[in-house]
Amino acid sequence: MILILLLTALGVASAVFAVALGLALRRRPAAPSLEGVALSAVTSFFDALGIGCFAPTTAYFKFRRRVPDELIPATMISGYALAAATEGFVFITSVQVDPLLLGLSIGASVAGAVLGVSVGARLPITPIRATMGLGLLIAAASFTLSNLGLMPHGGVATSLPPLAFALVVAASFVFGSLMNLGVGNFAPTLILVSLLGMDPRAAFPIMMGSAALLMVTSGARIVSARPLDLRLVLGMALGGIPAVLIAALVVKSLPLEWLRWGVVVVVTYAGAVMLRAAVARSPAAADPLSEEAGVKLPG
Repeated sequence: MILILLLTALGVASAVFAVALGLALRRRPAAPSLEGVALSAVTSFFDALGIGCFAPTTAYFKFRRRVPDELIPATMISGYALAAATEGFVFITSVQVDPLLLGLSIGASVAGAVLGVSVGARLPITPIRATMGLGLLIAAASFTLSNLGLMPHGGVATSLPPLAFALVVAASFVFGSLMNLGVGNFAPTLILVSLLGMDPRAAFPIMMGSAALLMVTSGARIVSARPLDLRLVLGMALGGIPAVLIAALVVKSLPLEWLRWGVVVVVTYAGAVMLRAAVARSPAAADPLSEEAGVKLPG
């Protein structure tokens, strides 16, 4: 029942986004940009592996001077919305995880992102990024020791005992709130469930589901109101979906040992990106889901 509700909500939100994009294209007819297709095919593949697509896309747009800086977050949110929805559908339906944990964690993350908008604007972003970056690097080091057999190893569970269950739900709310600062929820969710003894795959439905709901709902508002390059947005939408499907097959078929080392790579990358952003003190977009280091967002 919980899975049906989640999938129904995601399906309705995705349909609303598709209609909004269709209406925008009706007002301003545009053919898909081949550059957008190619870009999204690459970045969405790595996004579905948990690495994230916003940071490399931002770098590409700035290098190519393809999109005005003020429209980069909106372009990414709307361009990747359908790919994110595909990720949500695929991982929710194909990866086994406690439905109650999944539903409450996604709900908590979405609630945190929505309720945290006003709070996030008042929080100091640099110390938070620095703290999260250091925390992720420490967690990655701990997980590396576990993979080497020097510390207790992670598990293969698909659910958690009550205390750990509550911790994941509460952490999902916090991670959702931090999305408003461009901190993101991919890497923190991935390392948390892994350290608690769950199969790392169990993190994918949680982080992909929450990101998908936020992306499509935000994207519907954006394409209706912002002066976007619709050729680029349409190209990104078309290129991302098949790439996500291919990457999902990779995630599901990887041996667990490889996947655990993959967690180390993703979390180390995320921590390094956050620390770099903190040192640079560059204000990243305050959109809910600025998927910078493994962060996802419609913002």
